[in-house]
Amino acid sequence: MRVATDIGGTFTDLVYVLEDGEIGVAKSHTTPPNFEKGVIDVIEKSGIDQTAIKTFIHGTTVIINALTERKGVKTGLITTKGFRDVLEIARGNRPDLFNVRYQKPIPFVDRYLRKEVDERLNYKGEVVTPLDIEQLKEIIEYFKQEGVEAIAVSYLHSYVNSSHEQETVELIKELWPEVAVTASYEVTKEWREYERTSTAVFNSYVKPIAASYVDRLHGKLLEGKTESQNYIMQSNGGTTTFDSAKQTPINMVESGPVAGIYGAAVLGEILGEENIIAFDIGGTTAKCSLINKGEVKVSTDYFIEKNERNAGYPIKVPVVDIVEIGNGGGSIAWIDDAGSLKVGPQSAGAVPGPVAYGQGGTEPTTTDANLLTGRLSPENFDFEVDLEQVKDAIKEKVAEHYELSVEEAALGIIRIANSNMLNALKLISIRKGHNPKDFTLVAFGGGGSMHATALAKELGVKKVIVPVASSVFSAWGMLMTDLRHDYIQTYIKSLANTEAGVLNKEWDKLESKAYQQYKAEGMEESSVVFSRFADMRYTGQEHTVKVPVPGGNWTSETIADVIGRFGQLHEQNYTFKLDGTDVEIVNLHLTAFGKVVKPQLKQIGGENKPAEEALKETRPVYYEEIGWVKTNVYNRQLLGSGAKIQGPAIVEEQSAVTVLYPGQSVAVDSYGNLIIDTGVE
Repeated sequence: MRVATDIGGTFTDLVYVLEDGEIGVAKSHTTPPNFEKGVIDVIEKSGIDQTAIKTFIHGTTVIINALTERKGVKTGLITTKGFRDVLEIARGNRPDLFNVRYQKPIPFVDRYLRKEVDERLNYKGEVVTPLDIEQLKEIIEYFKQEGVEAIAVSYLHSYVNSSHEQETVELIKELWPEVAVTASYEVTKEWREYERTSTAVFNSYVKPIAASYVDRLHGKLLEGKTESQNYIMQSNGGTTTFDSAKQTPINMVESGPVAGIYGAAVLGEILGEENIIAFDIGGTTAKCSLINKGEVKVSTDYFIEKNERNAGYPIKVPVVDIVEIGNGGGSIAWIDDAGSLKVGPQSAGAVPGPVAYGQGGTEPTTTDANLLTGRLSPENFDFEVDLEQVKDAIKEKVAEHYELSVEEAALGIIRIANSNMLNALKLISIRKGHNPKDFTLVAFGGGGSMHATALAKELGVKKVIVPVASSVFSAWGMLMTDLRHDYIQTYIKSLANTEAGVLNKEWDKLESKAYQQYKAEGMEESSVVFSRFADMRYTGQEHTVKVPVPGGNWTSETIADVIGRFGQLHEQNYTFKLDGTDVEIVNLHLTAFGKVVKPQLKQIGGENKPAEEALKETRPVYYEEIGWVKTNVYNRQLLGSGAKIQGPAIVEEQSAVTVLYPGQSVAVDSYGNLIIDTGVE
């Protein structure tokens, strides 16, 4: 049995798959701060035999929570003399240009804990000033006295030559083996000293937190006699072992959300859909990502807490390109000082939750609004729902302010939430030069299918797919992932003056490193597959374009082909290309996949069953611009392959609902996925 669990802000999800392809799902409430309890709760709720678990895959929000809530450990930084304030100086380009009170983000390491040491390499990696060991010993002693729990080491140009960082780490481990330590070369070998230092600091800041969490989770699994192979989801869309995750936990910063994105790409491959907009609505956030020609875009230009007013903090590790907003089922509706209705980013979360939960929540949420408009049924909640209490909350907080009926106010909340989500979808599609009509929307998460049809109509998307087990689809995505490691090396070379053989040597070095790491993790060399990318730019430019490049040995023809690919991508991204201008490589990027056996999708059968056999009830649903409409409600579990339903209709399943508008229709495919025609021409 393969089992995947995913911790969200409100719910912890589980998907298991048996050898014959049969899938089972479960969902239970997230249990902060002891998140591992929620994992064991959902395993117990699923009723599976823990001793039968052979592979266990986990996605967690522990790392991003520790960063955003500032709950990491006291961290010290050792850096090259003269670069103590690199975290403070950061970058000069500020987002809020005309704000005279603008303040840069406050560094995670206070100045008194940032220490300089005499050492220097030049840009070629040659030693200019040897490492001063005596100074290092004094710094380590100082950190001991200050109660530091983790140390980050980041020296200038260590991405070319990491010898000084290696010496420093060895000395720290010799003199103070208990302290957590991270050298920048361990987490990234890309240039840009500020971003590299920031990443090393964050890894150290959360390292003891991650180690403690992973050990507690592992201990709980062993208590249940689960002797499985254990993996954790990484931000790059692949998995890694528990041990690797404890060493570089910063690679888990977007652990949970990216699994659903990758799962959408796998599902698209199975269904013959290359162009996909993956759309995930949970209890706290909505997330979306664009998959173009089957490729999930991965970038190292990732920030936390970055918005139009705040520069945020860079983390230079590979992360799936994802847009995330604070709008989900638990997002609170409120009225600002100017009298405008807002939804989110504040969330009722798992505790106390929406008013409908009856657990002490008093603020109306998107879930409450969907309940009052008939999209959700009180019968499908874990708690006994007091509808009058929900009505009173929406009436008092929203309806009375605008002199609306409770139903109109509830619909207003839904429309504001949809507007926020639509903006996020536009950011990844229209704003990036893609026509939404060329894409299929894959909707998942507890609220994805409830909002997707309205958003698809607005965006101009013709088809929506609601996958099997949609409410726990991120966990399903984990079951379909391979192990993955990314190796990125800054290597600045003009392609006009570089022989193919020189580049082949560099690729060989990266591939050799990948084979060594997978061998240490128990993976056969024959199961390792490579993808190559190059970060490229025109000479004189500052930033790069990531270009997929061929594997194997390069020739002069390969280099010419790569330059051509770069020109096409540069034109797509920036609307122009410069023929005849010198092109240079900045970074070599090798992605190494450790291929694992994946479950086969099981076909559902029931080809000749009429949809009417799945009819649960008819109830009134409040639609935009129409009002109350008597709407058929179907049980998704009872729909057979080939079943067709015309809107308006509701399709209910465990912890998710699909809303069909008038003029829309849905067909069930052979795997049980809902394929929706949105009515867009």
